[in-house]
Amino acid sequence: MSKTSTFARRGPDRISEEIAKVLCKKKPLEFKALFVDVYESLRAKDATSGGEEMIRLRAYEKLQNFVRQGIVKKAGTTYVGDGRALASFLATAAEQNATFAAEKEKRNPTFPPKPVKPAAKTTPAKVAKPVKPKKAAKPAKAKKAPAKAVALKKKK
Repeated sequence: MSKTSTFARRGPDRISEEIAKVLCKKKPLEFKALFVDVYESLRAKDATSGGEEMIRLRAYEKLQNFVRQGIVKKAGTTYVGDGRALASFLATAAEQNATFAAEKEKRNPTFPPKPVKPAAKTTPAKVAKPVKPKKAAKPAKAKKAPAKAVALKKKK
C-alpha cells in the first residue's frame, strides 16, 4: 500500500498574524481600513508576494475564518477582535513559527564558509614593453582596365 502525501506547512501565515495584530487594538474596523493596515504592515516586512488584489482576497478569506471560529465578531460591516482569543491565536502562531524555523534548520543546515587559503608569495611582475602602433594600411590602387577594353572605348 502506498503512502499518501500530506500537505506540509510552507511557512508562517503572515496575513493571519497581521490581521490578529491589527484587531488586538479592540477598535472596530471595516474591512477596507483593516486591509490598509495589514497591507502596509506586510509591505514594511517585505512579505507582499502575489500582488495587492491576491492579498486582499486571502485576507478576506482569513478574516471570515476568524469570524467562523469566534475569534472575531462581525457587526454589520465592522469587525471587532476578541482579546483573549486573539492572544491565544498569536501565542499558538508564535509557537508554530518557532517549530517551523527549527524544522527548517534541520532540513537545510548552514555550513560554515570554507576557509580562505593564504595568498601565495608573488614575485614582482615583469614590465611589458610598450607596443608600437601599427602603420595605417595604404589605400589600394585602382586596377587598370584591360588594353582591349580601352581600345574599344577609343573607337567609339
